[in-house]
Amino acid sequence: MNKSLLFTLLALLYMVPAHGAYLLLPMDDAQKNHLKAYGIAYWVLAKDVPIEWLLNYRGGSFAFVHQPDFEKECILRGIGYEILADAQFASIKDQIASPDLNMDAVRMEKAPKIAIYSPKTKQPWDDAVTMVLTYAEIPYDVVFDDEVMQNELSKYDWLHLHHEDFTGQFGKFWSSYQHQEWYKAEVREAQETAAKWGFSKPSELKLAVVKKIREFVLGGGFLFAMCSATDTYDIALAADGLDICGPMFDGDPMDANATGKLNYDNCFAFKDFQLETNPYVYEFSTIDVDPRSRTVNEKTDFFTLFEFSAKWDPVPSMLCQNHTMVIKGFMGQTTAFDKRYVRSDVLVMGESKALNEARYVHGEYGKGMWTFYGGHDPEDYQHLVHEPPTDLNLFPNSPGYRLILNNVLFPAAKKKKQKT
Repeated sequence: MNKSLLFTLLALLYMVPAHGAYLLLPMDDAQKNHLKAYGIAYWVLAKDVPIEWLLNYRGGSFAFVHQPDFEKECILRGIGYEILADAQFASIKDQIASPDLNMDAVRMEKAPKIAIYSPKTKQPWDDAVTMVLTYAEIPYDVVFDDEVMQNELSKYDWLHLHHEDFTGQFGKFWSSYQHQEWYKAEVREAQETAAKWGFSKPSELKLAVVKKIREFVLGGGFLFAMCSATDTYDIALAADGLDICGPMFDGDPMDANATGKLNYDNCFAFKDFQLETNPYVYEFSTIDVDPRSRTVNEKTDFFTLFEFSAKWDPVPSMLCQNHTMVIKGFMGQTTAFDKRYVRSDVLVMGESKALNEARYVHGEYGKGMWTFYGGHDPEDYQHLVHEPPTDLNLFPNSPGYRLILNNVLFPAAKKKKQKT
């Protein structure tokens, strides 16, 4: 073999590690844009390329086979990445497999099909999930009552419930916004849709929708909800067969003994709560911690994520992956769940122990799973009606928004349930 050919072969050998066999998206503080990193992971999955989700390794990093177009896309989206040779990645996998370390690798193979349950008309508030999916460039479809009643949820793996009131009380906005055109339009649309499906009032339609969503979860779907879509979902289930709406909402009196007739066995997450029947009080029940009794403010409001065993409890471990375990609190119509009303079989993944508040809870129902996340916008402490949406370009590393995106990607690996 001549010397020039030998030098060429040696040069090629030395170049292999530089090009690498894997791309690692670090999800610790080294990552420039955590939120868009989830979007790249989804994009790769959509190309039928599997991803390793490295639980508790550098903040829950992602790794997948290196391809030039993958690297190019990371550069275009401003995402931090590292190139690893086969031996380097194998060493990381060996480290993760060690029984002495709380780490694991979960394989994801298919991009989940995503739906957002949200009105098609413009509303005077935004939705954190819709915003972060758009920012991360993760595609989704918008569905509402018609699509749910037409049994179209079977097309999807993952469903998010936008800021919603499933009790039929129109968000209890009546006392403050009954004369606003957007409120009148919402009521009118709900009444027309209810009539279209053969119901006499919107609360009856919403109950039917809630039951269809329950069937979606029962069959293996993943449900994610924030703010008022969490507690009102369970309230509607508990109030099946009862009238809990005052005359300003549905034209006739509510059942005066409704609270005493609630069936808590129907609920996903909550128990023993009392209804708030005063139409002038901006609360649905005692599930949500009364903001007047909270002893924190924007500077002191935090909640803490639990650390789960990655090898034995992979589900909550995936849902809690983050670069910090302490998350800034944020308010909403439903801000936090009073732990006295959280069912004993519900897994609390994030809490404020001093306030006895659960902020992030999870459970299983049939073949599916659900997660409820209190608050409205993780980067807007007290988001008000008509305020502009959050610019996520200012918060590319938001830990609170990361929890949402953990849930979005989770169905790609949801077959790996908790071990018993």
